[in-house]
Amino acid sequence: MERTNWPLIAALWFAGLTAAGQFAKIGVIFDLLRPVWPGAGIWLGLVVSVVGFVGIVFGTSAGIAVARIGPRRMLLAALAAGAVLSLVESLMPPLPVMIALRALEGMSHLAIVVAAPVLIAATAGPEDQPAAMTLWSTFFAVAFSLAAFLGRPLVLAHGPAAFFVTHAGLMALAGGVLWRMLPASAPPPANTIARAGVIEAHRRIYASPRIAAPALGFVFYTLMFVAFLTLLPDVIAPEWRYLTATVMPLASIVVSLAVGVPLTRRLGAVETVQIGLAAGALALIAFTLSGGAGLLALISVMAVSGALGLVQGGSFAAISELNQTGAARAEAAGAIAQLGNVGTTLGTPVLLRMTDLWGLPAVLWFGLPLCLGGIATHAWLARRRARISA
Repeated sequence: MERTNWPLIAALWFAGLTAAGQFAKIGVIFDLLRPVWPGAGIWLGLVVSVVGFVGIVFGTSAGIAVARIGPRRMLLAALAAGAVLSLVESLMPPLPVMIALRALEGMSHLAIVVAAPVLIAATAGPEDQPAAMTLWSTFFAVAFSLAAFLGRPLVLAHGPAAFFVTHAGLMALAGGVLWRMLPASAPPPANTIARAGVIEAHRRIYASPRIAAPALGFVFYTLMFVAFLTLLPDVIAPEWRYLTATVMPLASIVVSLAVGVPLTRRLGAVETVQIGLAAGALALIAFTLSGGAGLLALISVMAVSGALGLVQGGSFAAISELNQTGAARAEAAGAIAQLGNVGTTLGTPVLLRMTDLWGLPAVLWFGLPLCLGGIATHAWLARRRARISA
């Protein structure tokens, strides 16, 4: 499709917000859920983490399923299932039942975040694909900001059930709008990876320097970003903590859209990711030199977040830049979902342990190897693509 359908892209992005809401509706009110299941202890954490565990195990499988079934059918089914699950969760069932519902919700989440970017890439014209995919990349941060700003007051006033019912309604709305807007799709074409067994498909996806490249770069971002959002406010001077916690996600979104889109159009998605990682490394050095105090500390923390915004947007733009077919894009999006969940699950506990042991310098020791590793990984994959094309 040469002409970009921006209303449809906006509707798909809204569906992404509801998918991110499957995490945010628990994350931003986690402390308010303790009275619902008193004495749950560490088991309450599974209400949050089980969705991510599903992504780690089944992320690439979701990409394979989208390639087999088609993104339209997968997306609409996932939105319908998500709405029903959120409505059932509003009953606040016993904790084991809630954890099981959240595991099913993880499957719904995966299907949405794999199918929607495939449809966005197909809906945007070639010139608009960097902007469209970068817009998609903001869905998680925007959803968490909205959930914190609007959802938490709703829970304080009316209880968590009201939040869950609202989320169910939004997912149903997204599904209804997209059912009307998305054109009926033809059966997906035959694809060797989609026809393969699951283990063989995983091997072939991660062996491909085109399909795997967005995810293999993205994992370095996810190891850092959530960990930094969670823990950098704790190591910066007290007077900057509130500002750091509230502005860091916004800095990432603004830089991703304002700087990342033109940079991707001019240089390419992979190059934008590498520039973001290099800028992040320099900002981490500046933050360490600041000792966490003074204006330099605040500026460098915002620079870290902004630089990682380039990595975020460039990684999603690379899905369509490096892969031309819908099946390959679905598989690339599935790999991003899988490795993204690996990064978000592991990054925070690792950085927390490092800062407990070594304090502020651990931020640099944690982040610098990841920035350099991401740059090197993309350089290696680019050489592999060049050899294949030669």
